[in-house]
Amino acid sequence: MSRIGKQPVTIASGVQVTLADGKITVKGPNGTLEQAIPDGMTVSQEDGAVIIKRRDDSKSQKALHGLTRALIQNAVTGVTAGFKKDLEIHGVGYRADVKGKNVVFALGYSHPIEFPIPEGIKVAIDKNTLITVTGADRQQVGQVAAEMRALRPPDVYKLKGVRYADEQLRKKAGKSGAQ
Repeated sequence: MSRIGKQPVTIASGVQVTLADGKITVKGPNGTLEQAIPDGMTVSQEDGAVIIKRRDDSKSQKALHGLTRALIQNAVTGVTAGFKKDLEIHGVGYRADVKGKNVVFALGYSHPIEFPIPEGIKVAIDKNTLITVTGADRQQVGQVAAEMRALRPPDVYKLKGVRYADEQLRKKAGKSGAQ
């Protein structure tokens, strides 16, 4: 059995889990998330926990077993605590600001970049250079953070651009090699 898949997903207090039509719906204080259940997986709710079982021991079913459990766990965690990604902006004159439902970036281009904030995501900016992306859906939080980083990826020669807060960069030497 899958080491991850065989573990039950414990349901925190204040969270409602409903199973219907091949989908699991998790409702909590931070919102509601839906997750489709792949073919061959059976999901049941017992004693305040969600149990996932697979149809057989084929390789694809084993892979889906752990994946399904992890996705359900992420949904439960998302509606209770939420997920967060931190980004940093490095560079002279590089900054960001929230204006309405958009984040306006000044990243050294000839024009400001307006990034629309999707539904279900919150963006907070501190000191014009520290961006915090929060939300209930782990995949959506990661995707929004990745799209913001892609606006000006970190430059390996000058270390300027948008990067994750925990990202380690190695500075490359220029052509002359003496710096």
